[in-house]
Amino acid sequence: MADVEIRNVEKLYGTVKAIKGVSLSIRDGELTILVGPSGCGKSTLLRMIAGLESVEAGEIGIDGRVVNKVKPKDRDIAMVFQNYALYPHMSVRQNMGFSLSLGRVNKAETNRRVEEAAAILGLTEYLERFPRQLSGGQRQRVAMGRAIVRSPKVFLFDEPLSNLDAKLRVQMRIEIKALHQKLGATMVYVTHDQIEAMTMADKIVVMRDGLIEQTGTPIELYEQPANTFVAQFIGSPSMNLLSGEIADGGFKLDGGITLPVPAKGVEGPCSYGIRPEHIRLDPAGVAAQVLAVEPTGPETHVHVQVGKQMLVCAFRDHEPIQPGTVISILPDASRVHVFAADGTRVG
Repeated sequence: MADVEIRNVEKLYGTVKAIKGVSLSIRDGELTILVGPSGCGKSTLLRMIAGLESVEAGEIGIDGRVVNKVKPKDRDIAMVFQNYALYPHMSVRQNMGFSLSLGRVNKAETNRRVEEAAAILGLTEYLERFPRQLSGGQRQRVAMGRAIVRSPKVFLFDEPLSNLDAKLRVQMRIEIKALHQKLGATMVYVTHDQIEAMTMADKIVVMRDGLIEQTGTPIELYEQPANTFVAQFIGSPSMNLLSGEIADGGFKLDGGITLPVPAKGVEGPCSYGIRPEHIRLDPAGVAAQVLAVEPTGPETHVHVQVGKQMLVCAFRDHEPIQPGTVISILPDASRVHVFAADGTRVG
């Protein structure tokens, strides 16, 4: 396996700068997930690592070697795409071993590697079947098996689960995480789904408009977001953000409403961030008009209006709350995040 070093890389499409001086270190054996909204540059960055997109400026290093001018086939990487990219006329065995046959690996060694990968992925009984005879999840396992047999230094995944249904996505997330732990491989994974990122990653890289907004573990990004973009992108439901100002030891909204704040000495206009699960029902709280109630099973999401602003509460207990009623809610002051006017977290 290998480290991946990305140093001040840029990518241009005509006059549009898709990647704007990005730097990132990915450690040997780490599962790093690039996440962000559509068009943020995450897939472009992955394709630059793979050699499928050129690097206009900066350097990309794999295992200590700068690979800017190295062809994709010579970078010792393997890529798994969202559309599987399997040959329909080849069996599972032939699909998984195809790259080895191109590399003139002998038949006995090819079969050994294919059967070893098939055992890891639970595909042994499907080796003689064709892609049309497999489910979507099985096809995705074949695509991963084709990457595994090459024993690459780095695995690259480009939204591999986006074509699967919700239940299968959950299953495949678990399988990819288990595969990573079993192989100890360096993996770079792209998704727009922050739940995938939170549940699978050793390290998450949040991107927006060709730049990295924040890098850290899932818990670091969830509990210490660097700015309002990360705060609202990571977490489902997303963090509530209210506009107002901190004065006299409290957060002042319109209508004279005051919410508790952490004792950190921040004053003046700001945004008040609180995650839905950090709001509780409390008679000593503020009045909130209930707009909608969404039971999800493990918790109930209650959409409310406080003053002129909207927020979501997530209650674990199945409270008998009805739309149109008024409830009393209180944020946990120790869990409040304060953001400056430019969106930067200051408390």
